Amino acid sequence: MSDVTRAKNGRPVHHWRRDAVELAAVFTAVAVADAVANLVGHGPDGPALLVISAAALAATAGFHTWWARRHGHAPPVDASDTGARPTAAGRQAGRSDRSTAAGADPVAGTTTLWRMRTTVRDEPGSLAALCSALAALEVDILSLQTHPLALGTVDEFLLRAPESLDAAAITRAVAQAGGSDTWIERADTHDLVDAPTRILGLAARTALDAAELPLALRQLLGRCTIRSLPASASRGAAAGPGAPAEPVLEDTVMRLPSPDGGAITVERPYLPFTPTEFARARALVELDARLGPRLPHGQDVLTLPEGNDIAVRRADTRDVEAARAMHDRCSPRTLGMRYHGPVGDADRYLNHLLSPRFGRTLAAQTASGRIVGLGHLLWDGDETEVALLVEDAWQRRGVGAELLVRLVDMAVEAGCASVYAVTQASNTGMVAAMRGLGLPLDYQVEEGTLVITARLAPVPVAARPSSE
Repeated sequence: MSDVTRAKNGRPVHHWRRDAVELAAVFTAVAVADAVANLVGHGPDGPALLVISAAALAATAGFHTWWARRHGHAPPVDASDTGARPTAAGRQAGRSDRSTAAGADPVAGTTTLWRMRTTVRDEPGSLAALCSALAALEVDILSLQTHPLALGTVDEFLLRAPESLDAAAITRAVAQAGGSDTWIERADTHDLVDAPTRILGLAARTALDAAELPLALRQLLGRCTIRSLPASASRGAAAGPGAPAEPVLEDTVMRLPSPDGGAITVERPYLPFTPTEFARARALVELDARLGPRLPHGQDVLTLPEGNDIAVRRADTRDVEAARAMHDRCSPRTLGMRYHGPVGDADRYLNHLLSPRFGRTLAAQTASGRIVGLGHLLWDGDETEVALLVEDAWQRRGVGAELLVRLVDMAVEAGCASVYAVTQASNTGMVAAMRGLGLPLDYQVEEGTLVITARLAPVPVAARPSSE
């Protein structure tokens, strides 16, 4: 510290009082040191006094260290009190604290995810009022999508709310804040993926496999019913009955023309479609039409118990001729059990069964390339059907069971809750194949027709141990 300061006119000013105090302190310290030295050197208790002094000094040093560690951190400076601007790190820390307080990283089991959609007026402040109402309930908004309408805006939220808060309380608060036509349902962790990433993923799946289009539409639009209508045979390549020349949106129904001349109908009675959803669905269908027929490459080579090798691969309408040739090698009894109708009509079903618009098909073929078995996974509205056809010479050799396991795994990957097979009570091969899946089965018999429904588990059948 300097002993000299400068006055306002720049000339040095000496503080003589401070100098006098410092000199007095020095003389006092010298006198005390001399007295202690004489006491220690000449007194009878000098060594003991020296040890006690050392112990006192050590205790004082220890106490000072403990006090410094406990009280050494100064409280944070409040930027509002000092006028300082918070740093970027401080702003980020503030955001993290608010996110944690709002439930961004809650303890497991204390919060619930909700998907909510509501319509608000298209005017300034309407969304802010809605967000304030949710914040008052300690509801955290994880994502928000807006769907503009002619007379308002549909806002779609992904919310994280306290577990004690039910859907009715949320909708009441939204209604009081100006929201109308509110729809809400439970969500899961898959909904945490942002919308652009999810849509790009669906487009990539559709580009790789034409059979993914119905599944991609369902994941894009939520719970809905999708039906593919084939082109009318009487009208050739022209659009089938009810197939629109251009995409049509009618409140809760979409009608989209498919590349094969038919139509794709999407229905969601519980929630009207928005123009934004309609545009996304159109884009997926147009992508599918531009890419044309396509299947993922690759096949599995399997060794049957008897030692023969067969290959299992995906099939589509390009395999119609090979499938007809297999029909010709099948007995009338085998065709009758599969198609439940006149044997002469069997070939008429092949274009529909092999089309990726209506499901997925697996073909089992020999080393020479001859198809000896077909397995179909057919989208039937909200349900899924499995069907098998194995030519007579290859029955009871494990071909049908291999096809069925792979079809059920495809259904699990597609998110299906169950699959069903329609057969006859005398078709013991199909019954045995369904039982071999090791899944819970329900049986229904009506006028000689047997319907077997398997409830699916999230673990693929191929990953489970054999039931035998």
